[in-house]
Order: sequence, then structure tokens, then C-alpha cells
Amino acid sequence: MNLRQLHYFRVLAKDEHITQAAAKLNITQPSLSHAISELEKELGTYLFEKQGRNIRLTKYGRFYLDYVNRALDELEKGEKNLRELINPSSGRVDLSFIYTLGPHFVPKMIEAFSSQEEYKNISFSFSQGNTKNILQNLKDEKCDLAFCSMVENEPDIDFVPIVEQEIVVIVPPNHPLAVYDQIDLCQTAEFPFVYFNKESGIRPIIDSLFMKAGITPTITCEVEEDNTMAGLVSVNYGIAIMPRIHSLKDYNVKVLSIEKPAHQRFIYIASVKNRYLSPATCQFRNFAISYAKENFLSKGNVLHE
Repeated sequence: MNLRQLHYFRVLAKDEHITQAAAKLNITQPSLSHAISELEKELGTYLFEKQGRNIRLTKYGRFYLDYVNRALDELEKGEKNLRELINPSSGRVDLSFIYTLGPHFVPKMIEAFSSQEEYKNISFSFSQGNTKNILQNLKDEKCDLAFCSMVENEPDIDFVPIVEQEIVVIVPPNHPLAVYDQIDLCQTAEFPFVYFNKESGIRPIIDSLFMKAGITPTITCEVEEDNTMAGLVSVNYGIAIMPRIHSLKDYNVKVLSIEKPAHQRFIYIASVKNRYLSPATCQFRNFAISYAKENFLSKGNVLHE
């Protein structure tokens, strides 16, 4: 059984006339008769019976036609929706990103992209998470592209740097370190930290900073998300190292730049190597790389989310 036979069956069932149905299908009458005969053999029953010079559906043919109509209608609907989904001017991009990029970076990127006339009808679905979960979703095809940290030993993922994100220390306003605007990380050695958990993409960078400074931090608790970290610091539960996100202004904390050790933290656009991307997804990926190069990387700007 194949789709061609089912299509022939539906046309013939509608016309109940071999000559007319063959003409509509642009095939010969013997070809149509053979296709229907093969379908009947496979199903083990007659779908049509002769009525004078014409034919009509048997009761089994009428029974089967309901299922064929539903199946072919769904396939046609699926084809139509798929074509719309992959249409380069009106497709959809499934984008995932780390929490810190939600308030400003991603909306601004989408705004810049959608303001282009040729992209205005491309739609998006969004999801957020930590880098580890996002990369797993990428591999599982739950998203097409991701803005996240780079992770070592991920040979199937293509990481392209998009923007550098500043890392800072935050402390309560009454903390001994609050008198400074910038510090050497060594100055934090005696204080307990609210720390990112091991699922976070920024955790290895922070671990590396402490190794460079020769410090083993005292960790009071581990969290997944930046705003929770800022909230805990604001109530004096510890100090923290985190990206300079826009919402820090809403918390009762002092933000300190890290003078030493030297460090860099990039946000990447990630995709699975050698996996097909729809035209709309390719267009957004290319736009994001170009936009970041023009507005961030080439100008040495650091993202203050």
C-alpha cells in the first residue's frame, strides 16, 4: 500500500467512474484499475463493485474511505504547515537562552531582526534554562539555536562567540568590601559565597577565577539562577560572583568590578553540527552573528545586561 494508491482510491470513490477518474488523475484506465486491484488484494476485500457500466463503493469501500479521507487530509495539512514552517520569509525559529539574557539581550536581538522587512513574518518560540539543560534540548531537537555558555567536550556542538559579558562581585551595601568600586579577587577570600551550581555554564569560569587567585571559596549555598543569587546577597546571606545583569539595579547590593585576575566570559550562539536548519533559522543565526560582530565584538563592547 502506498500514498499513490490511496489517492487513486479517493478520486475513484468520489467519481465512481473509471474513465472520469483516470482523466482527472492523468493516467490510463488500465493503470488505475491495476492500482485499485493491488490495493484490494492487500486489504483482502473488494472496495468497488460493478453497477451497469459504472462502479460503486462496496460497504467495505465506504468504511475504508472514511479512514483514507482522514489520513490524506492530515497529510495534506501537515505538508501545508511544514511548508509554512520552513518558508524563509515566514518560518519559525525555536530559540533557547540562559536566564541572564532574557530581560534585554534577546528582546533587543529579536527587535533588530524583526525590524528588517524581509524577516518581519518570521516567528519565534522561546525557552530558558541553564547551559547544560539548553544544550541537551538542542541535541534532542527541542530547540534550533541557543544563546549560552561554551562547554568543553561537546564535539557535536558548534559554538560561535556573540558577545562578551562582564563578571562582577556583588556584596550587601553594609559589607566591608562595599567601600570599593573594584577589587582583586584575593580580597574576597575570607567571606562566604552564594555560588552557581554545577549545572550552570558560568560555574567553570568562576572556578577558574578562584584557581588563578589561589583561593578556595567558602560556599554557603548553590543556586541556578542569577536573580535568586542577587536576592540572597541582598539579605546578607553571602557575597557572589555573577554576570552584570540589568536587574542588579533592583536589588540592595553593591556591584564591584573585578580588577584581578584577568578574565573573559563570552556568550555563544550554539547549534548542532551538520544538522539541517530551516531557511528561517539559518537567516536568524547569520543575522545574530553579524549583528553581534557589528555591535559588540568588533567594538570591544562588554554586555551589561
